[in-house]
Amino acid sequence: MAPLGGAPRLVLLFSGKRKSGKDFVTEALQSRLGADVCAVLRLSGPLKKQYAQEHGLNFQRLLDASTYKEAFRKDMIRWGEEKRQADPGFFCRKVVEGISQPIWLVSDTRRVSDIQWFQEAYGAVTQTVRVVALEQSRQQRGWVFTPGVDDAESECGLDNFGDFDWVIENHGDEQRLEEQLETLIEFIRARL
Repeated sequence: MAPLGGAPRLVLLFSGKRKSGKDFVTEALQSRLGADVCAVLRLSGPLKKQYAQEHGLNFQRLLDASTYKEAFRKDMIRWGEEKRQADPGFFCRKVVEGISQPIWLVSDTRRVSDIQWFQEAYGAVTQTVRVVALEQSRQQRGWVFTPGVDDAESECGLDNFGDFDWVIENHGDEQRLEEQLETLIEFIRARL
């Protein structure tokens, strides 16, 4: 049974490696579709909020791309895994509470259990989107391999997922990215 909130017409689950551009892509889509039509949902939001509360940390600073967040990333990942093992849908349920827009863009899907939860809750309106970027492009955006982070489930859990409904290549070619976004926007508008 779907949780409380609006019944979405389309749920797009975005995944990809750190610095692949998931947030960039979802924010670009939202800016073109409008915040009244399209909500960007971040599974990391409720995770970071709960983690900050339980550990006496600054929630707002955990949300940005800061060294503050990076200092806690490994422990936050461990803590989040423990929560998910006890209740795989814990963060998914939290993030959809009260969302009323017809289009949902979940910007940070990281695990098969996340995809399964949304597919079970929302069925056929759920689609998967993989954002990919060459390692060189990710490095230009500030990515540096971090043991315990980049080789953990939170980064690798969907590497062998199989066929995504959509793949967005974000290697730095702005024209190619624009073409892909336009195709996806046409698909989204057809669902409204």
